[in-house]
Amino acid sequence: MTTLTVADARALTEAAMIAIGHNGEEGRIIADHLIDCELRGLSYGGLPRALSVIERVQGTKTARRPITILQETPVSAALDGGDQVGYLVGDRATDIGIAKARASGIAVVGAHETWYTGMFSYYLERITRAGFVGMIAGSGAPLVAPHGGTEARFSTNPIAFGFPSDDAPVIWDIGTSAVMLGEMILKMRLGEQIAEGLAFDAAGAPTLEPRAALSGGAFSVWGGHKGSGLAMVVQLLGMLCGQVAKPDGLRDCGFFLLVVDPALLTSAADFKRRVAEFAGVLRATRPLDPNRPVRVPFDRSDAERARRLSEDAIEVPDEIYQALRRVCGQAD
Repeated sequence: MTTLTVADARALTEAAMIAIGHNGEEGRIIADHLIDCELRGLSYGGLPRALSVIERVQGTKTARRPITILQETPVSAALDGGDQVGYLVGDRATDIGIAKARASGIAVVGAHETWYTGMFSYYLERITRAGFVGMIAGSGAPLVAPHGGTEARFSTNPIAFGFPSDDAPVIWDIGTSAVMLGEMILKMRLGEQIAEGLAFDAAGAPTLEPRAALSGGAFSVWGGHKGSGLAMVVQLLGMLCGQVAKPDGLRDCGFFLLVVDPALLTSAADFKRRVAEFAGVLRATRPLDPNRPVRVPFDRSDAERARRLSEDAIEVPDEIYQALRRVCGQAD
């Protein structure tokens, strides 16, 4: 493993994004998202994901297009992502959603023709900081088998909700697959196996090999029939945003964003107070294990980020570090 300071990891990531054709501001937006994944302990979505972005851009023959608004009302916008990486599309959608919610109290933004939309809690932190409630759902190409099946029909289909608070925001961000795409790709790069029960090969047999799951196989769904139903709903919300029914490969992901001003329904200030109070009630729950107190979603992520910032250290697999350096022309 290679240990980098946060600043050095950010600089390397920005340089890699600029090396494949992004401008400085785009590189900054992408790098900020990826470094935040690293800081929260979701390393598969950090610098290893930067390498996946590079491979996708370099392996695509058609040029990316500007992000455009296809149709718009005071409370809505539909975006064509222009085959741009989702960190840029999600950032633009969040800007639009917050601005419209400030003006009208509510906003719904949909986007398609994008890919790798990233960690939804990243966008929800911005939304909750603005004082709003947010919901995001994202879908894409078939990777995950529905409950009772062994063939891919859903994407990993994350869904997330965020609530402002007088304390830390309450943000619940999950994927509806048993394993996330970034985890599977990183395991494959490092030559590691996955745990049992997470994937099938192309013939429908359980597999421990990431490559077998990614080569015509399927990931398992999270949460049995209930998780499978939630994954189906997320896929349909992606289609509501313009995504085709069955995207071909890593493209045309759907991104659905809802932003609500609590003042439409209640006192916004009092709502934030009550959210903080309720979160405190949850944390005070008698735990099964006295050494493992009950947490509220986002507690672990927030604490891990603070710890890693304090230590100013990000660990990167040597293979990933050297590959990014080669892209930047910095190879030894």
